[in-house]
Amino acid sequence: MSASQPKPGELPIQAAQVRVGVHVRLPLSWMDHSFLSNSFLVSSEEQVREIQALGVEVFCDPKRSKVPPLPPQREAPPPDPAREQELMLLRQRQEAQRQAKAARAQAMAAMRAKLDVVQKQYMSATEQTAGAFKQMGARPAASVQVMGEVAGESARSLLADPDSAIILIADKAKSHGEVMHALSVMTLSLLLAKQLQMSEAQLKLVGVAALLHDIGHSAINPSILRNPARNRFEEKVFQTHCRLGYEQLLALGDVVPPGVAEVALHHHEGDDGYGYPGGLRGHQVPLMARIVAIANRFDNLANPIDQRQAVSPFEALGLMWGREKAAFDELLLQAFIRTMGIYPPGTLVLLSDGRTGVVVATAPPSARLCPQVLVYDPDTPRREALILNLAEPEVAQQLKVSKALRMQERSEDELDYLLPRRNLSWYRGNA
Repeated sequence: MSASQPKPGELPIQAAQVRVGVHVRLPLSWMDHSFLSNSFLVSSEEQVREIQALGVEVFCDPKRSKVPPLPPQREAPPPDPAREQELMLLRQRQEAQRQAKAARAQAMAAMRAKLDVVQKQYMSATEQTAGAFKQMGARPAASVQVMGEVAGESARSLLADPDSAIILIADKAKSHGEVMHALSVMTLSLLLAKQLQMSEAQLKLVGVAALLHDIGHSAINPSILRNPARNRFEEKVFQTHCRLGYEQLLALGDVVPPGVAEVALHHHEGDDGYGYPGGLRGHQVPLMARIVAIANRFDNLANPIDQRQAVSPFEALGLMWGREKAAFDELLLQAFIRTMGIYPPGTLVLLSDGRTGVVVATAPPSARLCPQVLVYDPDTPRREALILNLAEPEVAQQLKVSKALRMQERSEDELDYLLPRRNLSWYRGNA
């Protein structure tokens, strides 16, 4: 349907009929006006004047309006020089705003291009890691070397471009479930390690340890691994993966970097001593294992075996800090929350104008409540979806995040648009 045609339930009205409380849709492309959306509830006299300055007929949605539009004007009003001067100034300002919007659109396109490149790199890493896991039994040295290369390249990208490109696509594809979890935990662990200002060599070691943290799963019956409701016996069997992985890595000798086997053994220990297999507490658990434990728990909450139990990144952080804080090193957990932001990428949000979206980039430290949000608009292809930087002064004056939303509360169409194939994306925007 053309933007210049009314949608079901809409009424065409003159710009002179618009007043505060009327819900309007502009029959223009997003680039041809200064507003943040084509469709919105008019909330100020300034917006009324700006719509009238556009000089076009608009569409009114009575069901979404708080008041009816003004009656149509039967005759053109007499010339008013002061009014004409005001409209001229408004149009000049709108042109400047359109130019600023064009610059914003260029920044959106550059961000999409960057995300495309990083996603392609990430999927390449997925294939490399999947191959390495398959060859671990026959060619352990070569497999560990590949994992070292994947971890090293990820660490270098963090150090080379700290203000832009890390995206994690945690896609629970059946063919790569374990691999994607390993890569998710690796990337999240690297983000935390970078926040702790670890060196590039330390980052690489953390990355390798994270990739191999669940290597013991290979010795566990898949039916137990895939069961989200294990009984007591099955849970005991599952918990043996820590020691089995540790022994498997120790058996490889010098092929495995120092400290990596200990992460496989201790990544389920708790800071409060209630973890397994050793019931260690606090700094009895090696630092790398404490880092991986946080990343592992976050990914298991956001991407559980049963996707119906999935929580948003925002909720995952809330659960870890609220109910589970005692299980983690508190200082590390605080650093992880700073890294992910108040609204972590992948969080569904309700904006103050009633639109919904998904956070695609973390907020800057100076405006932690103002992330970048990809806005849901079923009339716009996702590749062209609006990405709003809520930290920009012009945007911040008009919009904010009202609250985080739960995936289970949204429609399938909305989720397919905002989280394609239920991918949860974490994009690191600011160091």
